[in-house]
Amino acid sequence: MSPAADRRLIVATHEFHPHRGGIAVYAAEMAAAAAGLGHKVEVWAPALPAGTVERAWPFKVRRLAMGGSHSLRDQWRMARALLRERKAWDHALLYVPEPGPILALQVLQLIGRLPPGPLVITLHGSDVLKLGMRPLVSWSARRLLTRADRLSVVSRHTQALLEEFFPGFGSKVVLTPGALRSDFRPGAGAARPAGADDKVIILTVARLHPRKGQLRLIEALRALEPRQKGRIEYWLAGGHSKEGYEPALQAAARDAGFPVKFLGEVDDAELGGLYAQANIFAMTSVPHKLSVEGFGLVYLEAGAHGLPVVAHAIGGVPDAVRHDETGLLVPPDDPAALTAALARLIDDPALRRRLGAAGRELARRHSWADNALALFGRPGDAGSR
Repeated sequence: MSPAADRRLIVATHEFHPHRGGIAVYAAEMAAAAAGLGHKVEVWAPALPAGTVERAWPFKVRRLAMGGSHSLRDQWRMARALLRERKAWDHALLYVPEPGPILALQVLQLIGRLPPGPLVITLHGSDVLKLGMRPLVSWSARRLLTRADRLSVVSRHTQALLEEFFPGFGSKVVLTPGALRSDFRPGAGAARPAGADDKVIILTVARLHPRKGQLRLIEALRALEPRQKGRIEYWLAGGHSKEGYEPALQAAARDAGFPVKFLGEVDDAELGGLYAQANIFAMTSVPHKLSVEGFGLVYLEAGAHGLPVVAHAIGGVPDAVRHDETGLLVPPDDPAALTAALARLIDDPALRRRLGAAGRELARRHSWADNALALFGRPGDAGSR
């Protein structure tokens, strides 16, 4: 299934630049990859914040009068925008790369006004849980997934969730995992120390949120032997604290027994320097309120910088981090195993180098172009609707 040569490919998303986060990156990169294949791509995205200048894109961007949240108000605004253009949908393929617009489509489905052209939906993991565990929503979601021409999933875990909650769609499911940002460039930061006696910097790049597991990392590092704690620093890059999480992190940091640095929001241009100074990347995501790590683009990015990764073996993380190949995966309910994995990497620079080198290779295997080709084909390919 691919769009005819004269058909637009409309990407409808609630998360898009300048919004930060993996889903915003996913939406932009899939749009760019489709444009690179020759599709006529148009992204429908939330309005820009006041004073923000639109960056250059290889596709058209249409900004909607909505804030980009998953609130009912923004869902309705997306639904209205789709409804206004309904007559043009015979000549467009609608692509929903993230969960934001799915409720808008369910509203249109309820009133019998779904766009009539081809529909493609990407599922990330948490969205499947939220759709599948609520009976009325589940009924509506199944109808929408049945209506879709193609479904894509970002990991084997997401595929398993889809089969668990919505069985029977296997014939139209495509695996489209994340990849490196197209503007990714390894940073030219300070030389990474390799000697066993050097300071070891452990880095997390993620918003400050209970699901990202920073507090568990501080607790695991605090359980290290004194000689190991005397060699480490823990750096946290990220903002957007929720649920009183940052004060809890700050309190834990004061009593950690090693330096903990809160770096706040860091621009993409500055991240390369942080990765280059770090020795270990750690992000120990945990399930939180029907939310789980569907893949984790940041793991690939850390690996591309040659960093070994420590993570929890949950959700789609094993697709982004290969245990004992590019990093060390531990069960989320085993704090002692997490401390042991960190200790192993702190004490073994040769292991860090081996895992980091494999991480670079794994990151290069992932391709947005391959994802777009698998999902959309090329304009005018045989079999288009």
